[in-house]
Parts: sequence; C-alpha cells; structure tokens
Amino acid sequence: MAESIDQITTEAEEGMKKAIEHLENELIKIRAGKATPSMLDGITVEYYNNPTPINQVANISTPDARTLNIQPFEKSLLGDIEKAIMAANIGITPSNDGDNIRLFMPPLTEERRKEMVKKVYAEGENAKVSIRNIRRDAMEGIKKLEKDGMSEDEAKDGESSVQSLTDQYSESVDEHSKVKEKDLMTV
Repeated sequence: MAESIDQITTEAEEGMKKAIEHLENELIKIRAGKATPSMLDGITVEYYNNPTPINQVANISTPDARTLNIQPFEKSLLGDIEKAIMAANIGITPSNDGDNIRLFMPPLTEERRKEMVKKVYAEGENAKVSIRNIRRDAMEGIKKLEKDGMSEDEAKDGESSVQSLTDQYSESVDEHSKVKEKDLMTV
C-alpha cells in the first residue's frame, strides 16, 4: 500500500511542477516595458495550412530595448504575421514597412503597470487553482486506498505529505508573482 501513496504523491508533485512551469510561461508573456522575442510565443501563423509559431517562419530580433523586428523568411507572410499579432491582442500595433514588421513598445504608464500586476496575480491564482485541484485528486485517491484496506495512519501521513506539497508550490506561485510585480513596477 505504501508504494501507492508514493505514486499518488509523485503524480501530484509532477502536476504541481507543470502548473508552476505554465505560470512561468504565462508570466514571461506579460511584458515589463522591454521588448523580448518571447512576447510572441504562442502566436501562430497559417503556413501551408498549418498553424506555425511566428519564430519558425520569421527571424525575430530586438534592435533596441523597446523595439521588436520581425523579418519573415517569405515576404508573402507579412500580412499573415501582422494579422496574427493583431488577433493575439498583445497591446501593440504592428508597423509593416513591406520587408519587416516592427513592434514598438510604448513606455508603460502607472495605470498600465497596475493592470499588468493584476494580470500577474490572476495568472498566479489560476496556478493555485490548478494546484488545489491536483491536491483534491490526490486526497481522493488516498481516501479510496483507505477504503480498500489501508491503515488510517498511512492515509493521514499521505494526506499530510500532499498538503505540504500543496503549501510548498503555493508559496512558489506567490514568489513568482512577487518577483514579476517588482519587475513591472520598477521604472
């Protein structure tokens, strides 16, 4: 029976790690006033009837801290890339010069920074909800094992280890959110 609890806690920990990884990926997309190619992660363009990430159909560079330059490998993709960026609603209007697309990052106002911080904490809360759902599933698994004949003490130990994992990963979410908030609020 003990290996079943170990299996449940291992699966729960793996799920919680994935929730943290997802949070990190979402926080990278929230810009802090600096242009980074990762801002375009998750934006796809139709390329030969396949949704393809922009970084696979174009060269993305940052000539300065506030500008992204997108140079497609095929000029015919300029319009599609421009439409995809507009549809992604990242808060930046692309500028198409016929060869490249440029994204100019406007400086963040105090109000916009506060909006971004709210978004950071909303993403953090989503991660915490995922972690709590994983905890709930693990607890249900342990209760099922207890019904199938596991001792009450073993079940309590399993539940406490799942709870400590939950606390640990919830604290990690808070840390990630605070770091991103500090990054956003630094002028």
